[in-house]
Amino acid sequence: MIAWLLLFAAAPALNCKDPQAQLEMNMCAQREFERADAELNTQWRATAAAMRESDRGIDRKYDREPGYFETLLAAQRAWITYRQQHCLGESFEARRGSLSPLLFSTCMSELTRERTKQLKALVEVEN
Repeated sequence: MIAWLLLFAAAPALNCKDPQAQLEMNMCAQREFERADAELNTQWRATAAAMRESDRGIDRKYDREPGYFETLLAAQRAWITYRQQHCLGESFEARRGSLSPLLFSTCMSELTRERTKQLKALVEVEN
């Protein structure tokens, strides 16, 4: 899978509105994932900041449970592992074939967009 990413770096302009070849489809799917991941990272910063702010209201004299941010961070780390392994499994439908990167990137995009919505909802609940 890494080999096709190297091709991606040296690729000519892509037509992601109507990709025709498998390599182009794979590369466009990777670009879509990168966009989704950038949106996730933006939302992560906002959600993490809100959780840190919520932690300031915890009276540690009486409350020994994990804080909002600590819990969020642990969940995010577990989710990242889940996403990677789940999507790798999804790509096994075309294991070692040219379709595998497309399946992997599409799965990563879908799960990443869903997680972005979840992180946004956490902030909306807090407000």
